[in-house]
Amino acid sequence: MRTIWALTLALMIIALQARPVAAESLRDLFKKVRPSVVVIMTEETLPEPAWEEGAPTKAGGLGSGVVISEDGKILTASHVVHLADRVAVRFGDGKTLPARILGSEPSADIALIKVEQVPDGVVVAPMANSDSMEVGDDVFVVGAPYGLTHSLSAGQISGRHAPKTYHGGFTLAEFFQTDASINKGNSGGPMFNMKGEVVGIVSHILTQSGGFEGLGFAVTSNLARKLMLEERTFWGGVDGHQVSGDLAKALNLPVPVGYLVQRVAKGSFGNTLGLEGGTVEAIIDGEKIYLGGDVILEMQGVKVGEEFADELLRKRMEQLTAGSLITVTVWRWGQRKELMQRWYPKE
Repeated sequence: MRTIWALTLALMIIALQARPVAAESLRDLFKKVRPSVVVIMTEETLPEPAWEEGAPTKAGGLGSGVVISEDGKILTASHVVHLADRVAVRFGDGKTLPARILGSEPSADIALIKVEQVPDGVVVAPMANSDSMEVGDDVFVVGAPYGLTHSLSAGQISGRHAPKTYHGGFTLAEFFQTDASINKGNSGGPMFNMKGEVVGIVSHILTQSGGFEGLGFAVTSNLARKLMLEERTFWGGVDGHQVSGDLAKALNLPVPVGYLVQRVAKGSFGNTLGLEGGTVEAIIDGEKIYLGGDVILEMQGVKVGEEFADELLRKRMEQLTAGSLITVTVWRWGQRKELMQRWYPKE
């Protein structure tokens, strides 16, 4: 009888200790990874109507990121920095430093930036093999939702989406789906496993209310590593719309499909190449677009508009080496124009 009571007491003690240990574990993990998480602030130039005079309209943006190398490389989401004219990074000690965009892949919503000098005390976050993660595994996210820096939310991986199986324009992205709370400002921040390793980079949410509804998505660390660290990194800095049908005819395009340039970020390759964005605001099918900019017809000899052409163009871009000549054919004010520029990777 005494043995049974002793065993029962031991089990009760273990049960009572289990939950506090788990809580302390997450608390300790947060303290460990917190110095690796940064806030990213951007400045963008909005399209300006051609008939208006004065200084261009500037807009500020806010996101999160994570330091992944001792020389100052930081992973974030493409949509945070892709159209930025200026990027600054605020570290946990409050120090803010300018950063350069090294690469950005909108179709996977992943980007790589770099600060020239990393402040003392900053921790480099290790990147895990995201293939080892499964649905049901615990994860936590650290970022700056609504500017509330270094906020933590925890949850599980609730789904996994392979490239080309997720709709919404992210054709290259491999996503983890999570119920860990994600809101505006979390974009680009790290998702950690319970070892404090980066397994994903926060991308976006699906919502009808505008707030978090339990459907958050993060780009897997393996895809981020492949696109931004192992393959060539490229920052086009161009945003636009594919146009066809009646709109293509209205623009007097010589081809059925083109890519209407809306905005071009300063310092990007698109800017260096000489691409011009739109200036005339119009509402077409309920969507605001800007007309008057270049319409891209071809790039590297690949015509815009066909699905297989996107794959072909990607393969050609992956074969670029320092000094490679990039050629783009555009339709500018009723005429074809060839733009050419040699490409050199940013380091």
